[in-house]
Amino acid sequence: MTRTTRLLSWKEREIFDKFIAQHPKGHFLQTSNWGMVKKTTGWEPRLLLLEEDGAPTGAIMLLKRRIPLPGMKRCIYYAPRGPVIDIHNLEKCQALFAGVKRIAKQDGAIFLKIDPDVPASDEDFRRILQRCGFRRNDTGLDFEGVQPGFVFRMDIRPDEEELLTNMHAKTRYNIRLAERKGVTVKLAEKKDDLKTFYTILTETAQRDHFLIRDYAYFESIWDQMAPAGYAKIFLVESPDGEAIAGSLLMHLGDKAWYLYGASSNAHRNLMPNYLMQWKMIQWSKAHHCTLYDFRGVSGDITDENNPLYGLYRFKKGFGGELTEFIGDWDCVYSPFFYRLWTQAMPQYKALLHKRAQKKKNRSFPQGTKTLGQSNQGNSTR
Repeated sequence: MTRTTRLLSWKEREIFDKFIAQHPKGHFLQTSNWGMVKKTTGWEPRLLLLEEDGAPTGAIMLLKRRIPLPGMKRCIYYAPRGPVIDIHNLEKCQALFAGVKRIAKQDGAIFLKIDPDVPASDEDFRRILQRCGFRRNDTGLDFEGVQPGFVFRMDIRPDEEELLTNMHAKTRYNIRLAERKGVTVKLAEKKDDLKTFYTILTETAQRDHFLIRDYAYFESIWDQMAPAGYAKIFLVESPDGEAIAGSLLMHLGDKAWYLYGASSNAHRNLMPNYLMQWKMIQWSKAHHCTLYDFRGVSGDITDENNPLYGLYRFKKGFGGELTEFIGDWDCVYSPFFYRLWTQAMPQYKALLHKRAQKKKNRSFPQGTKTLGQSNQGNSTR
């Protein structure tokens, strides 16, 4: 058997995405389409494929970014929710990461950061990461965040009646209340629906004091992800046809992810977000999904004073399970520049934060939260 890695040309992206979609560890954040979304924010996507006798057997979508420090001609790699591979096969993992190291040398990459879609309880994969040269490092990327360490997930293979039975009584009540009151949920059909969703998201951000990306970012998600079938926007309407809530759902293979959610100030008594979640779960089941991911929650689920406790309580009501991931891991290619990164970047980040804070204070009142700290907000970087 011949095992090789190769960097794909962009013309070969269909080969890469087909493998990602069919693999059990496939994730929308590892698709080339998501790479194109991130390209609008300064990242360069690179597609690396592991092949055995010419057949794909592992993959990783690398996001490459130049270090934002004057005079430093170095870059970093980030693979959100990568790699996509048999995570318990040491030889395959070693071969794939050796391929990353080879192109990292060419690019001058300082390190690769990964935050795999693997539970924290998986000790076998933890040992494989260590064998492959990774070290645990939960400091993020300094200038941009990584994926949440805790999420709420729901096995949606049971029939709908069983799913409803497993929900908290108050959650079931609010779903049925919304239906009785005439609330309806529809799928977006045109780009104007994206504008409607973003208007509601902006209203939510202003009410709950958290920051959101600009419209152009969501437009790139629509343009890159929706035509491929990865992204769906759901809009919730009041009985008189007014859009009062909305969400962005991602779909790949047998998994669905609730990415962003929002609700307007009007008709909040109609409980639109409960019905919206239920309709998204139903849609996911109808499209052969077995897992519904509510995305990030706080790992501290006992402190009711935690600003994220309300988000946890809302998602928990649907009967899912809290999942802790294995965390962020770095594979260092240049120890000298890595030490420089860990020392210089925090100072650079503090400067950027100070500038952003001044700008934020002109737009939001004191007490502004980051994206995701609202009961309606979800985030991904």
